[in-house]
Amino acid sequence: MSDRYQQLVNTPVGKMVSKQIGLPAPVKLERYEPGQAVITGPVLLGGGGRLTGPIAEVLTTLGAEVWAPKTGPTDLTFKALVLDATGIDSTEKLHEAYAFFHPVIRKLRACGRVIVLGTPPESCDKPPGAVAQRALEGLTRSIGKEVRRGSTAQLVYVEPGAEDQIESTLRFLLSPKSAYVSGQVVRIGPGAAASTPIDWERPLDGKTALVTGAARGIGKSIATVLARDGAHVVCLDIPNAESDLDRVSQEIGGSALAVDITDEDGPVIIASHLLDAHGGVDVVVHNAGVTRDKTLGGMDDDRWDTVIGINLLAPQRIDRELFERRAVRENGRIVCVSSISGIAGNAGQTNYSTSKAGVIGVVQSWAPALAKRGVTINAVAPGFIETQMTAAMPLATREAGRRMNSLAQGGLPVDVAETIAWFASPGSAGVTGNVVRVCGQSLLGA
Repeated sequence: MSDRYQQLVNTPVGKMVSKQIGLPAPVKLERYEPGQAVITGPVLLGGGGRLTGPIAEVLTTLGAEVWAPKTGPTDLTFKALVLDATGIDSTEKLHEAYAFFHPVIRKLRACGRVIVLGTPPESCDKPPGAVAQRALEGLTRSIGKEVRRGSTAQLVYVEPGAEDQIESTLRFLLSPKSAYVSGQVVRIGPGAAASTPIDWERPLDGKTALVTGAARGIGKSIATVLARDGAHVVCLDIPNAESDLDRVSQEIGGSALAVDITDEDGPVIIASHLLDAHGGVDVVVHNAGVTRDKTLGGMDDDRWDTVIGINLLAPQRIDRELFERRAVRENGRIVCVSSISGIAGNAGQTNYSTSKAGVIGVVQSWAPALAKRGVTINAVAPGFIETQMTAAMPLATREAGRRMNSLAQGGLPVDVAETIAWFASPGSAGVTGNVVRVCGQSLLGA
Protein backbone atom coordinates (compact mmCIF):
# COMPACT_ATOMS: atom_id res chain seq x y z
CA MET A 1 0.00 0.00 0.00
CA SER A 2 1.45 3.40 -0.96
CA ASP A 3 2.16 6.03 1.69
CA ARG A 4 0.13 8.94 0.35
CA TYR A 5 1.14 11.23 3.17
CA GLN A 6 4.82 10.74 2.31
CA GLN A 7 4.07 11.47 -1.32
CA LEU A 8 2.20 14.66 -0.38
CA VAL A 9 4.85 16.15 1.92
CA ASN A 10 7.52 15.63 -0.75
CA THR A 11 5.72 17.88 -3.22
CA PRO A 12 6.85 21.55 -3.29
CA VAL A 13 3.68 22.73 -1.57
CA GLY A 14 3.72 19.83 0.87
CA LYS A 15 7.31 20.55 1.89
CA MET A 16 6.45 24.18 2.60
CA VAL A 17 3.32 23.40 4.62
CA SER A 18 4.88 20.56 6.62
CA LYS A 19 7.84 22.75 7.55
CA GLN A 20 5.63 25.66 8.63
CA ILE A 21 3.41 23.63 10.94
CA GLY A 22 6.00 21.08 12.07
CA LEU A 23 4.60 17.91 10.51
CA PRO A 24 6.82 14.86 9.99
CA ALA A 25 8.53 15.04 6.60
CA PRO A 26 9.71 11.54 5.65
CA VAL A 27 12.10 11.47 2.70
CA LYS A 28 12.18 8.66 0.18
CA LEU A 29 14.77 6.21 1.44
CA GLU A 30 17.58 5.06 -0.81
CA ARG A 31 17.39 1.30 -1.26
CA TYR A 32 19.81 -1.08 -2.91
CA GLU A 33 19.76 -1.86 -6.61
CA PRO A 34 21.87 -4.75 -7.99
CA GLY A 35 25.30 -3.61 -9.06
CA GLN A 36 25.14 -0.46 -6.97
CA ALA A 37 28.24 0.66 -5.04
CA VAL A 38 28.16 0.15 -1.29
CA ILE A 39 28.52 3.89 -0.71
CA THR A 40 28.84 6.89 -2.99
CA GLY A 41 30.07 10.14 -1.53
CA PRO A 42 32.74 11.24 0.96
CA VAL A 43 33.26 9.31 4.18
CA LEU A 44 34.75 11.03 7.24
CA LEU A 45 36.80 8.62 9.36
CA GLY A 46 37.87 9.71 12.82
CA GLY A 47 39.19 8.31 16.07
CA GLY A 48 42.46 6.55 16.63
CA GLY A 49 41.85 3.25 18.35
CA ARG A 50 42.59 -0.33 17.41
CA LEU A 51 39.96 -0.38 14.64
CA THR A 52 41.05 2.64 12.62
CA GLY A 53 43.38 0.60 10.42
CA PRO A 54 40.88 -2.22 9.73
CA ILE A 55 38.11 0.32 9.03
CA ALA A 56 40.31 2.23 6.60
CA GLU A 57 41.22 -1.04 4.88
CA VAL A 58 37.56 -1.90 4.35
CA LEU A 59 36.75 1.59 3.07
CA THR A 60 39.65 1.34 0.64
CA THR A 61 38.34 -2.02 -0.59
CA LEU A 62 34.98 -0.36 -1.18
CA GLY A 63 36.61 2.39 -3.23
CA ALA A 64 35.22 4.98 -0.81
CA GLU A 65 36.37 8.59 -0.82
CA VAL A 66 37.82 8.84 2.70
CA TRP A 67 38.64 12.05 4.55
CA ALA A 68 40.21 12.73 7.93
CA PRO A 69 38.77 15.36 10.32
CA LYS A 70 39.72 18.98 9.60
CA THR A 71 40.82 18.23 6.05
CA GLY A 72 39.22 19.00 2.71
CA PRO A 73 37.17 22.00 1.56
CA THR A 74 35.10 23.80 4.17
CA ASP A 75 31.92 23.18 2.18
CA LEU A 76 32.50 19.41 1.95
CA THR A 77 29.50 17.31 2.92
CA PHE A 78 29.56 13.65 3.83
CA LYS A 79 27.62 10.50 3.03
CA ALA A 80 28.95 8.76 6.14
CA LEU A 81 30.56 9.69 9.44
CA VAL A 82 32.54 6.82 10.95
CA LEU A 83 34.16 7.06 14.39
CA ASP A 84 36.54 4.51 15.88
CA ALA A 85 35.72 5.05 19.54
CA THR A 86 37.70 2.09 20.90
CA GLY A 87 40.30 4.50 22.30
CA ILE A 88 37.71 6.19 24.55
CA ASP A 89 38.54 4.57 27.89
CA SER A 90 37.28 7.14 30.39
CA THR A 91 34.38 9.50 30.91
CA GLU A 92 36.65 12.45 30.20
CA LYS A 93 37.54 11.03 26.80
CA LEU A 94 33.89 10.97 25.75
CA HIS A 95 34.55 14.56 24.73
CA GLU A 96 36.45 13.12 21.77
CA ALA A 97 33.15 11.83 20.36
CA TYR A 98 31.60 15.26 20.77
CA ALA A 99 34.62 16.89 19.15
CA PHE A 100 34.36 14.58 16.14
CA PHE A 101 30.62 14.94 15.50
CA HIS A 102 29.92 18.52 16.54
CA PRO A 103 31.55 20.27 13.56
CA VAL A 104 30.22 17.86 10.92
CA ILE A 105 26.88 16.40 12.01
CA ARG A 106 25.01 19.07 10.05
CA LYS A 107 27.10 18.23 6.99
CA LEU A 108 25.66 14.72 6.74
CA ARG A 109 23.85 14.22 3.44
CA ALA A 110 20.32 12.88 3.07
CA CYS A 111 20.13 9.13 3.62
CA GLY A 112 23.56 9.34 5.23
CA ARG A 113 25.16 6.92 7.65
CA VAL A 114 26.65 7.41 11.12
CA ILE A 115 28.60 4.46 12.51
CA VAL A 116 30.40 4.36 15.84
CA LEU A 117 32.65 1.39 16.55
CA GLY A 118 33.58 0.51 20.12
CA THR A 119 34.63 -2.25 22.48
CA PRO A 120 32.01 -4.31 24.32
CA PRO A 121 31.88 -2.94 27.88
CA GLU A 122 32.35 -6.42 29.32
CA SER A 123 35.59 -6.74 27.33
CA CYS A 124 37.14 -3.59 28.79
CA ASP A 125 40.05 -4.01 31.20
CA LYS A 126 38.90 -1.42 33.72
CA PRO A 127 35.53 -0.04 34.91
CA PRO A 128 36.11 3.53 33.59
CA GLY A 129 36.55 2.13 30.09
CA ALA A 130 33.42 0.00 30.40
CA VAL A 131 31.43 3.02 31.57
CA ALA A 132 32.61 5.13 28.63
CA GLN A 133 31.91 2.41 26.10
CA ARG A 134 28.41 1.82 27.47
CA ALA A 135 27.75 5.54 27.16
CA LEU A 136 28.20 5.23 23.38
CA GLU A 137 24.77 3.59 23.16
CA GLY A 138 23.09 6.80 24.29
CA LEU A 139 25.25 8.79 21.89
CA THR A 140 24.37 6.79 18.79
CA ARG A 141 20.68 6.39 19.57
CA SER A 142 20.36 10.13 20.13
CA ILE A 143 22.21 10.88 16.89
CA GLY A 144 19.78 8.59 15.07
CA LYS A 145 16.90 10.73 16.34
CA GLU A 146 18.61 14.00 15.39
CA VAL A 147 20.01 13.46 11.89
CA ARG A 148 16.66 12.87 10.13
CA ARG A 149 16.37 13.22 6.30
CA GLY A 150 16.52 9.45 5.94
CA SER A 151 19.86 9.10 7.74
CA THR A 152 20.67 6.40 10.28
CA ALA A 153 23.06 5.82 13.19
CA GLN A 154 24.43 2.56 14.60
CA LEU A 155 26.86 1.34 17.26
CA VAL A 156 29.08 -1.65 16.49
CA TYR A 157 30.85 -3.32 19.42
CA VAL A 158 33.86 -5.30 18.21
CA GLU A 159 35.54 -7.71 20.60
CA PRO A 160 39.35 -7.61 20.80
CA GLY A 161 40.60 -10.20 18.34
CA ALA A 162 37.62 -9.75 16.01
CA GLU A 163 39.08 -6.89 14.00
CA ASP A 164 39.11 -9.06 10.87
CA GLN A 165 35.34 -9.66 11.11
CA ILE A 166 34.05 -6.13 10.49
CA GLU A 167 33.82 -6.01 6.70
CA SER A 168 30.43 -7.69 6.22
CA THR A 169 28.81 -5.50 8.87
CA LEU A 170 30.35 -2.26 7.57
CA ARG A 171 29.24 -3.13 4.05
CA PHE A 172 25.69 -3.60 5.25
CA LEU A 173 25.44 -0.59 7.54
CA LEU A 174 27.06 1.82 5.08
CA SER A 175 24.91 0.69 2.17
CA PRO A 176 21.30 1.35 1.14
CA LYS A 177 20.57 -2.23 2.23
CA SER A 178 20.26 -0.93 5.81
CA ALA A 179 17.79 1.82 4.85
CA TYR A 180 15.28 1.04 7.63
CA VAL A 181 17.75 -0.01 10.34
CA SER A 182 18.70 2.71 12.83
CA GLY A 183 19.61 3.14 16.48
CA GLN A 184 20.88 -0.44 16.69
CA VAL A 185 23.72 -2.02 18.65
CA VAL A 186 25.54 -4.79 16.81
CA ARG A 187 28.07 -7.08 18.48
CA ILE A 188 30.87 -8.75 16.56
CA GLY A 189 33.09 -11.46 18.00
CA PRO A 190 35.81 -13.70 16.62
CA GLY A 191 34.75 -15.95 13.77
CA ALA A 192 36.20 -18.27 11.20
CA ALA A 193 37.36 -16.67 7.98
CA ALA A 194 35.45 -17.67 4.84
CA SER A 195 37.02 -20.73 3.23
CA THR A 196 37.11 -19.03 -0.18
CA PRO A 197 37.18 -15.36 -1.24
CA ILE A 198 33.71 -13.81 -1.00
CA ASP A 199 31.98 -12.53 -4.10
CA TRP A 200 30.14 -9.66 -2.44
CA GLU A 201 27.65 -9.42 -5.31
CA ARG A 202 26.67 -13.09 -4.86
CA PRO A 203 27.97 -14.12 -1.45
CA LEU A 204 25.64 -17.12 -1.21
CA ASP A 205 26.67 -18.80 -4.46
CA GLY A 206 26.59 -22.56 -3.99
CA LYS A 207 24.63 -22.30 -0.74
CA THR A 208 21.23 -23.78 0.08
CA ALA A 209 18.76 -21.74 2.13
CA LEU A 210 15.46 -22.73 3.73
CA VAL A 211 12.86 -19.98 4.22
CA THR A 212 9.64 -20.81 6.07
CA GLY A 213 6.49 -18.83 5.36
CA ALA A 214 7.87 -18.01 1.91
CA ALA A 215 4.65 -17.86 -0.11
CA ARG A 216 3.94 -14.19 0.40
CA GLY A 217 4.85 -10.96 2.16
CA ILE A 218 8.10 -10.74 4.08
CA GLY A 219 8.90 -14.41 3.45
CA LYS A 220 8.67 -13.91 -0.30
CA SER A 221 11.07 -10.95 -0.07
CA ILE A 222 13.51 -12.96 2.03
CA ALA A 223 13.51 -15.77 -0.52
CA THR A 224 13.97 -13.30 -3.38
CA VAL A 225 16.92 -11.50 -1.78
CA LEU A 226 18.70 -14.71 -0.78
CA ALA A 227 18.27 -15.98 -4.35
CA ARG A 228 19.63 -12.68 -5.67
CA ASP A 229 22.68 -13.29 -3.50
CA GLY A 230 23.21 -16.68 -5.15
CA ALA A 231 21.47 -19.18 -2.89
CA HIS A 232 19.23 -22.00 -3.99
CA VAL A 233 16.19 -21.26 -1.83
CA VAL A 234 13.89 -23.98 -0.60
CA CYS A 235 10.62 -22.09 -0.17
CA LEU A 236 8.43 -23.64 2.52
CA ASP A 237 4.83 -22.89 3.42
CA ILE A 238 1.62 -24.68 4.36
CA PRO A 239 -0.11 -26.91 1.78
CA ASN A 240 -3.01 -24.47 1.46
CA ALA A 241 -0.58 -21.88 0.07
CA GLU A 242 1.00 -24.30 -2.41
CA SER A 243 -0.01 -22.40 -5.58
CA ASP A 244 1.55 -19.15 -4.29
CA LEU A 245 4.53 -21.12 -3.04
CA ASP A 246 5.14 -22.70 -6.44
CA ARG A 247 4.90 -19.30 -8.10
CA VAL A 248 7.51 -17.77 -5.78
CA SER A 249 9.93 -20.67 -6.13
CA GLN A 250 9.66 -20.57 -9.93
CA GLU A 251 10.24 -16.80 -10.03
CA ILE A 252 13.49 -17.07 -8.09
CA GLY A 253 14.75 -20.36 -9.50
CA GLY A 254 14.34 -22.18 -6.20
CA SER A 255 12.24 -25.13 -5.12
CA ALA A 256 9.03 -25.52 -3.12
CA LEU A 257 8.25 -27.62 -0.08
CA ALA A 258 4.64 -27.64 1.16
CA VAL A 259 4.69 -28.68 4.81
CA ASP A 260 2.79 -27.64 7.92
CA ILE A 261 5.62 -26.95 10.38
CA THR A 262 3.34 -27.73 13.32
CA ASP A 263 2.66 -31.28 12.14
CA GLU A 264 4.24 -33.93 14.32
CA ASP A 265 6.35 -35.24 11.43
CA GLY A 266 6.99 -31.79 9.92
CA PRO A 267 10.61 -31.43 11.13
CA VAL A 268 11.45 -34.96 9.92
CA ILE A 269 10.03 -34.23 6.46
CA ILE A 270 11.98 -30.95 6.26
CA ALA A 271 15.30 -32.44 7.37
CA SER A 272 14.91 -35.45 5.08
CA HIS A 273 14.14 -33.24 2.09
CA LEU A 274 17.15 -30.99 2.71
CA LEU A 275 19.49 -33.95 3.12
CA ASP A 276 18.13 -36.01 0.21
CA ALA A 277 17.73 -33.18 -2.31
CA HIS A 278 20.58 -30.87 -1.32
CA GLY A 279 22.93 -32.77 0.97
CA GLY A 280 22.14 -30.36 3.79
CA VAL A 281 21.43 -26.69 4.32
CA ASP A 282 23.57 -23.59 4.88
CA VAL A 283 20.99 -20.97 5.86
CA VAL A 284 17.77 -21.53 7.81
CA VAL A 285 15.34 -18.63 8.12
CA HIS A 286 12.48 -19.10 10.56
CA ASN A 287 10.03 -16.58 9.15
CA ALA A 288 6.66 -18.36 9.38
CA GLY A 289 4.40 -16.73 11.94
CA VAL A 290 0.79 -15.88 12.73
CA THR A 291 -1.23 -13.54 14.91
CA ARG A 292 -4.44 -14.41 16.74
CA ASP A 293 -5.11 -11.17 18.59
CA LYS A 294 -7.28 -10.88 21.68
CA THR A 295 -6.81 -9.39 25.12
CA LEU A 296 -5.58 -11.98 27.59
CA GLY A 297 -8.85 -12.09 29.52
CA GLY A 298 -10.82 -12.91 26.38
CA MET A 299 -8.29 -15.25 24.76
CA ASP A 300 -9.18 -18.92 24.37
CA ASP A 301 -6.72 -21.81 24.53
CA ASP A 302 -6.64 -22.25 20.76
CA ARG A 303 -5.50 -18.69 20.10
CA TRP A 304 -2.70 -19.03 22.63
CA ASP A 305 -1.55 -22.50 21.59
CA THR A 306 -1.68 -21.78 17.84
CA VAL A 307 0.53 -18.70 18.06
CA ILE A 308 3.03 -20.24 20.47
CA GLY A 309 3.10 -23.46 18.44
CA ILE A 310 3.83 -21.82 15.08
CA ASN A 311 5.96 -18.86 16.14
CA LEU A 312 8.08 -20.38 18.88
CA LEU A 313 7.77 -24.14 19.27
CA ALA A 314 7.99 -25.16 15.60
CA PRO A 315 11.35 -23.40 14.91
CA GLN A 316 12.88 -25.14 17.92
CA ARG A 317 11.60 -28.52 16.80
CA ILE A 318 12.94 -27.95 13.28
CA ASP A 319 16.36 -26.88 14.55
CA ARG A 320 16.56 -29.84 16.89
CA GLU A 321 15.90 -32.25 14.03
CA LEU A 322 18.34 -30.50 11.69
CA PHE A 323 21.17 -30.53 14.20
CA GLU A 324 20.53 -34.06 15.43
CA ARG A 325 20.83 -35.25 11.82
CA ARG A 326 23.74 -32.92 11.08
CA ALA A 327 21.85 -31.32 8.24
CA VAL A 328 23.23 -27.83 8.93
CA ARG A 329 26.58 -27.48 7.22
CA GLU A 330 29.74 -26.00 8.70
CA ASN A 331 29.63 -22.19 8.93
CA GLY A 332 25.84 -22.40 8.82
CA ARG A 333 23.43 -19.61 9.60
CA ILE A 334 20.19 -19.67 11.60
CA VAL A 335 18.09 -16.51 11.39
CA CYS A 336 14.85 -16.01 13.32
CA VAL A 337 12.16 -13.42 12.79
CA SER A 338 11.07 -11.81 16.05
CA SER A 339 9.18 -8.50 16.38
CA ILE A 340 9.34 -5.27 18.32
CA SER A 341 6.21 -6.65 20.01
CA GLY A 342 8.53 -9.21 21.58
CA ILE A 343 10.62 -6.35 22.98
CA ALA A 344 8.04 -3.75 23.97
CA GLY A 345 4.90 -5.89 24.33
CA ASN A 346 1.59 -4.99 22.77
CA ALA A 347 -1.94 -4.80 24.18
CA GLY A 348 -4.14 -7.50 22.71
CA GLN A 349 -1.12 -9.53 21.61
CA THR A 350 0.07 -11.30 24.73
CA ASN A 351 0.35 -14.57 22.83
CA TYR A 352 2.24 -12.99 19.92
CA SER A 353 4.52 -10.89 22.14
CA THR A 354 5.29 -13.92 24.30
CA SER A 355 6.19 -15.98 21.26
CA LYS A 356 8.40 -13.29 19.75
CA ALA A 357 10.17 -12.62 23.06
CA GLY A 358 10.75 -16.36 23.19
CA VAL A 359 12.37 -16.20 19.75
CA ILE A 360 14.87 -13.72 21.21
CA GLY A 361 15.44 -16.20 24.01
CA VAL A 362 16.21 -18.91 21.46
CA VAL A 363 18.86 -16.70 19.87
CA GLN A 364 20.50 -15.64 23.11
CA SER A 365 20.48 -19.07 24.72
CA TRP A 366 21.72 -21.02 21.70
CA ALA A 367 24.34 -18.62 20.34
CA PRO A 368 27.22 -19.81 22.60
CA ALA A 369 26.56 -23.50 21.96
CA LEU A 370 26.17 -23.11 18.20
CA ALA A 371 29.31 -20.98 18.02
CA LYS A 372 31.27 -24.08 19.04
CA ARG A 373 29.94 -25.73 15.88
CA GLY A 374 30.84 -22.72 13.73
CA VAL A 375 27.16 -21.81 13.31
CA THR A 376 25.69 -18.36 13.98
CA ILE A 377 22.17 -17.56 15.16
CA ASN A 378 20.62 -14.09 15.06
CA ALA A 379 17.21 -12.48 14.87
CA VAL A 380 15.54 -9.55 13.17
CA ALA A 381 12.77 -7.70 14.97
CA PRO A 382 10.62 -5.88 12.42
CA GLY A 383 8.59 -2.82 13.36
CA PHE A 384 5.92 -1.33 11.12
CA ILE A 385 6.42 -2.99 7.72
CA GLU A 386 4.13 -2.22 4.77
CA THR A 387 2.31 -5.51 4.17
CA GLN A 388 -1.23 -6.70 3.51
CA MET A 389 -1.66 -7.06 7.26
CA THR A 390 -0.71 -3.44 8.05
CA ALA A 391 -2.74 -2.20 5.07
CA ALA A 392 -5.83 -3.63 6.76
CA MET A 393 -5.25 -1.63 9.96
CA PRO A 394 -7.52 1.29 10.84
CA LEU A 395 -6.20 4.54 9.39
CA ALA A 396 -5.22 6.14 12.71
CA THR A 397 -3.38 3.03 13.89
CA ARG A 398 -1.61 2.67 10.55
CA GLU A 399 -0.48 6.30 10.49
CA ALA A 400 0.78 6.10 14.07
CA GLY A 401 2.80 3.02 13.19
CA ARG A 402 4.32 4.75 10.20
CA ARG A 403 5.24 8.02 11.89
CA MET A 404 6.40 6.92 15.34
CA ASN A 405 9.99 6.28 14.36
CA SER A 406 13.04 8.34 13.50
CA LEU A 407 12.49 7.90 9.75
CA ALA A 408 8.77 8.82 10.03
CA GLN A 409 7.63 6.09 7.64
CA GLY A 410 6.94 2.40 7.39
CA GLY A 411 9.53 -0.07 6.22
CA LEU A 412 9.26 -2.49 3.31
CA PRO A 413 9.54 -6.28 3.33
CA VAL A 414 12.85 -5.96 1.48
CA ASP A 415 14.30 -4.10 4.47
CA VAL A 416 13.80 -7.18 6.62
CA ALA A 417 15.16 -9.38 3.84
CA GLU A 418 18.34 -7.34 3.40
CA THR A 419 19.08 -7.57 7.12
CA ILE A 420 18.63 -11.33 7.03
CA ALA A 421 20.92 -11.54 4.00
CA TRP A 422 23.63 -9.74 6.00
CA PHE A 423 23.27 -12.29 8.81
CA ALA A 424 23.38 -15.09 6.22
CA SER A 425 26.57 -13.90 4.53
CA PRO A 426 29.71 -16.05 4.79
CA GLY A 427 31.45 -12.86 5.92
CA SER A 428 29.27 -12.60 9.03
CA ALA A 429 30.88 -15.44 10.97
CA GLY A 430 31.58 -13.12 13.90
CA VAL A 431 28.00 -11.84 14.07
CA THR A 432 26.00 -14.06 16.41
CA GLY A 433 23.56 -13.67 19.28
CA ASN A 434 22.29 -10.36 17.88
CA VAL A 435 18.72 -9.08 17.75
CA VAL A 436 18.55 -6.23 15.25
CA ARG A 437 15.38 -4.18 14.96
CA VAL A 438 14.24 -3.27 11.45
CA CYS A 439 11.95 -0.51 12.59
CA GLY A 440 13.36 2.87 11.55
CA GLN A 441 14.29 3.37 15.23
CA SER A 442 10.77 3.01 16.53
CA LEU A 443 9.82 5.04 19.58
CA LEU A 444 8.49 1.82 21.15
CA GLY A 445 10.77 -0.45 23.16
CA ALA A 446 14.54 -0.27 23.62
